[in-house]
Amino acid sequence: MNKKTICAEAVDRLKQKYPDALCSLEYNDPLQLLIAVRLSAQCTDARVNLVTPALFSAFPTLDALCGAEISQIEKHIESCGLFRTKAKDIKNMCVMIRDEFGGKVPDSMEKLLTLPGVGRKTANLIMGDVYGQPAIVADTHCIRITNRLGLTDSKDPYKVEMQLKEIIEPHEGNDFCHRLVLFGREICSAKSQKCGICPLADICPSNNR
Repeated sequence: MNKKTICAEAVDRLKQKYPDALCSLEYNDPLQLLIAVRLSAQCTDARVNLVTPALFSAFPTLDALCGAEISQIEKHIESCGLFRTKAKDIKNMCVMIRDEFGGKVPDSMEKLLTLPGVGRKTANLIMGDVYGQPAIVADTHCIRITNRLGLTDSKDPYKVEMQLKEIIEPHEGNDFCHRLVLFGREICSAKSQKCGICPLADICPSNNR
């Protein structure tokens, strides 16, 4: 099978195993998702979900976050790691969204990438989850698993994103990446591969059956 065929098969099988392709970060609006994704860098989604309720309760609106002292934001996110840099980015991105984008989280890759602390992974997640546009979120799960499947051959997120765009149906990309996270946590983790129960084992060149 060629890469497109393997990719399509993986998409279908993971769709059956994980019908609900939901982001594991908890949020109520686009700004909250943007902030949660920034906090998730070098931090687990579970930890972020423990931290954000108090943060968003203390600063429930864009204006509240714009008016907050960076030190106030730091106190709420300290357990997420790199909290000083993240707090600064959160404050500055909120000010930029208010002043340059009319208070609305941007809906294009070009504009999202101008926000402090926002890279392609974050921008793709916003594009896909918030605005329903084609997106590939090349996180650690996506990179690891697509490399194992032979769909990609790089550890570089940008290269993986571009390689996947060549072989996956555009409307499937965002949900596929969410499913890869669930699959990576349950079956195809970084430290071990449960190939004996893997629904992709027969199409995976890295299987250890």
